[in-house]
Amino acid sequence: MSNVVKLPRKRYEKELRKLHIELVRLQKWVIDKGLKVVVIFEGRDAAGKGGAIKRVTQTLNPRHCRVAALPVPTEKERSQWYFQRYVAHLPSAGEMVMFDRSWYNRAGVERVMGFCTDDEYWEFLKSVPEFENMLMRSGIILIKYWFSVSDEVQEKRFIDRLEDPTKRWKISEMDIEARKRWHDYSKAKDVMFEHTDTQQSPWYVVESDIKRNARINCISHLLSKFEYKDVEMKKIELPDKQIKPEIDRTPYEQQKFVPDVASKLALKGK
Repeated sequence: MSNVVKLPRKRYEKELRKLHIELVRLQKWVIDKGLKVVVIFEGRDAAGKGGAIKRVTQTLNPRHCRVAALPVPTEKERSQWYFQRYVAHLPSAGEMVMFDRSWYNRAGVERVMGFCTDDEYWEFLKSVPEFENMLMRSGIILIKYWFSVSDEVQEKRFIDRLEDPTKRWKISEMDIEARKRWHDYSKAKDVMFEHTDTQQSPWYVVESDIKRNARINCISHLLSKFEYKDVEMKKIELPDKQIKPEIDRTPYEQQKFVPDVASKLALKGK
C-alpha cells in the first residue's frame, strides 16, 4: 500500500454522492429484473466492514435491501445443519442482502476460538464451494469481500473504540481475545482462501487501512459487477392539496410538543 493516497473529504463526499446515485439505479434494476443478490462482508474486527455496509445501504430502499448480522447461534441452531440459519436470510426476487459476517464464521472465529471441532471445520471447508455453487445455480448473484486491515491500524481503532463512549459497544471481550491471536486468524484466513477462493465464487480483497478509500473502492467494484441499465419510472404528479379551513383541528396549546432545545443552543452560540 506504499502508493495509496488518502482521498480528501470533499472529493470523497462528492464521489460517494455519485456512487449513491448509481446504487439507487442498480437497485431499481435488481427489482425490475427480479434478481437475487447476496454480498458478503468479512474481515478482521475493526476492518471497516460495518462502515462500508452503511454507505452501501444508506440511500437504498430498505424494503428491498437488508443487512443480515446474525447473533451467536442458539442451542437449537447449533443442532441444525450449519448453513440452515443463513439460508433463512437469503433474498427473494428483487432483493439485495448484505451479510455482515456470514457462514464464514466457522472458518474464522469458530476455528480460532475452538467453537467447532476439527471435523466440523474441515467439513465446512469442503462444503462451502458446493453450497455456494448451489446458490448461484439457483439464480443468486454472490459477491464476497474480505476487508484487510493492518495490525497497527486495527490497534489504533480498538483504542479509539475503548475511549469513545459512542463506539464502546463495538468492542467486546471476544474482540480483545481475537486481538491476542492475530497470527492464528491470519493462518485461518489463508486456509479459508485456499479452499473457498474459487473461480466461480472468488474473494475480492479490500485494503481498508484508509476508510474513505476502502468505501469508494468497494462500492465502485460492487457496481462494476453488474451490467445494469436505467429503469423507466412511472411519472408522478403531485395532486392539489386538500384545504378545508372549516375542519376542526386540535388547538395548538393542547398539543404536547418536544422542547426546542436546538434553538436555545443556537442562541447560546451567538
